[in-house]
Amino acid sequence: MELGSAENFTEMGSLGVEEEFYVVDDRGVPTAGTDELVYEHDPPELLDGRLDHELFKCVIETQTPKTTIDAAGEQVRAVRDALVDYAGDHGFGIAGAGLHPGAKWRELEHADKPRYRAQLDRIQYPQHRNTTAGLHVHVGVDDADAAVWVSNQIRWYLPVMLALSANSPYWNGYDTGLESARAKIFEALPNTGMPTAFDSYEAFARFEETMVETGSINDRGELWYDVRPHSGHGTVEVRVPDGQADPERVMAFVEYTHALVVDLAERYRDGESGDSMRRELLDENKWRAMRHGHDASFIRRDCDGEVSLGEVVDRECDRLGVSGIRDVYESDSGATRQRRLREEEGFAALCRSLLL
Repeated sequence: MELGSAENFTEMGSLGVEEEFYVVDDRGVPTAGTDELVYEHDPPELLDGRLDHELFKCVIETQTPKTTIDAAGEQVRAVRDALVDYAGDHGFGIAGAGLHPGAKWRELEHADKPRYRAQLDRIQYPQHRNTTAGLHVHVGVDDADAAVWVSNQIRWYLPVMLALSANSPYWNGYDTGLESARAKIFEALPNTGMPTAFDSYEAFARFEETMVETGSINDRGELWYDVRPHSGHGTVEVRVPDGQADPERVMAFVEYTHALVVDLAERYRDGESGDSMRRELLDENKWRAMRHGHDASFIRRDCDGEVSLGEVVDRECDRLGVSGIRDVYESDSGATRQRRLREEEGFAALCRSLLL
């Protein structure tokens, strides 16, 4: 397998957005459909080469073309519209959430692709139940060491994004009591969650190479951490948000991720030393995000007390000149809306609410 290279980090601030969705039937419940949509028919031109499936035959992934922050919203919406129309032409709907409340993993089919069959064989139970769907944002960085430093420093902000995006209270038909059960289900897999810091791109590349050469992973794409320098695309890839039905929420996370990466890259060039925080404390902040969503508070970067999600959002919007995450924070979380709909209107209404 060809590994990535430091030479791929050439472009600052470019964007790519990957979204995972559920293929659903006329009831809005996940169903096997990716064989038809990915392999048996020709997708529309915009999706050609940018449509793939995941482990389950009910989860499909799209990728936008490489784009800019100014054009990203248009690209995200165009890709979504193309997918909805294409799926509809073949009798399917498309839904967005971190976990679908109607996805019962024992009743769903796994993909036949050799890559996923190898994962199932290697990982066993944790992968067999992995019905998750997330949002991944790639931001180009023009220096490999800078990308590693940015990935180190951005870790404190990942629980903030997870708390804001929390959209998966139900798993396997059960109310987990969590706001983002997707994050906890996904963390059962190896090579997931909050990564450690790396001293340089060379150190990260050695780690990546070791994992492949020892058979721990089959390819670098199986390093599923919440953030990673993507040595193939030359990006910092943030993978922590839950999947979303609402494109406005997606764009809030795209806007914030882009602003964070660009700001941190500038601080790296200015010679800033950065914060050094124990991974255990970062894990605690992530747990708070999973459990409490919009009501979370976090241990501060300097470990001097706590800060509420609302305080972080206000500070970040003012500091970076973004606004989308404030709109997300000031509205109900996806998890809150899901629970309210199920209680007040029932399961069918909940499923309809997740349709794109």
